[in-house]
Amino acid sequence: MIVRIMGEGQLDVPDSALDDLNALDLVAEQAVDGADETAFAAALLALHDAVRARGTALRDDALVPSDVVLPPVGATVAEVRALFDGDGLVPG
Repeated sequence: MIVRIMGEGQLDVPDSALDDLNALDLVAEQAVDGADETAFAAALLALHDAVRARGTALRDDALVPSDVVLPPVGATVAEVRALFDGDGLVPG
């Protein structure tokens, strides 16, 4: 699966990481639902760290559609509400 971290680039993340990413995504989604900026910031950072740890960066000139687009670190709950479609940021 190709994951784009906004402002950073794309990574190719193995499908075997999906369960771990979904668990972190659930924490982020709950933080957004509760308007908890602190919990959301921590969850988003953990999600980014997991993607970076499990993924392989694509070259900057690679033209590959993203399966998942994550907001940048520092994004606020208000900024990402539109990205959540009820299922979080990472498709289940």
